[in-house]
Amino acid sequence: MAVEEKRAWAMAITAVVGYAAYVLIVLLGADGRPLVEAPYAGALLWTIVFGIVVGIVSGIWFGIAARDDGMQVDERDREIGRFGDHIGQSFGVIGGVSAMALAVFEAPHFWIANVLYLCFVLSAVLGSVAKIFAYRRGMA
Repeated sequence: MAVEEKRAWAMAITAVVGYAAYVLIVLLGADGRPLVEAPYAGALLWTIVFGIVVGIVSGIWFGIAARDDGMQVDERDREIGRFGDHIGQSFGVIGGVSAMALAVFEAPHFWIANVLYLCFVLSAVLGSVAKIFAYRRGMA
């Protein structure tokens, strides 16, 4: 398995686990109140920081392992990386536009923050899945 494919798997898993933990923390924190009143900022920040740290550590770890095995990133890896990034970026744009629309309609901060976070997670997962499929099935 190519090192970039391993990184894509790590990013997808980290994004899903981090977001699932966030949703669970917010739902438990709501404690019968409306979601808008649930404390979310701390959980949001900690799960984002967790995802960033795990991404950096896994990237370093896979990079060291690949270097020790003599594996190098080639043109195919770079092309698949660009392909996955372009696919994933669509949700970044969707999240930005959605958050802007929510702000214009003066939605609570809870919903603006959550739509941005969800779209960032979907961007990471969709981009990673596109990379994994490109590695497994090839690019047509």
